[in-house]
Amino acid sequence: MGTTKTANYSPIDLRVAAYAKALAHPARVAILNLLIRKGVCMCGDIVDELPLAQSTVSQHLRELKDAGLIQGNIDGPSVCYCVNDAAIAEMVTLFSDVASEAKSASCAC
Repeated sequence: MGTTKTANYSPIDLRVAAYAKALAHPARVAILNLLIRKGVCMCGDIVDELPLAQSTVSQHLRELKDAGLIQGNIDGPSVCYCVNDAAIAEMVTLFSDVASEAKSASCAC
């Protein structure tokens, strides 16, 4: 397998891909929706809300955090997670731009 040549893509394409990767698993979508619905930072409660093991939830939280969609703050022995509103707004804009381009493209297929 060759290496991925990310230098060949625009920063916007890389951001869209990072957001898409973060949302590529239904558990991560569920976690993000949970945080959005609650509207507050959540700590250990996330595990109680999902039918997943603590370690699995932690892995999914790490993916969402790496993409910048959520933020984690250390509160004593636990980490509390919140939605990163600026990143969500950017993601919505970028995905809308991709959808608009696809809608305006014509295909003679």
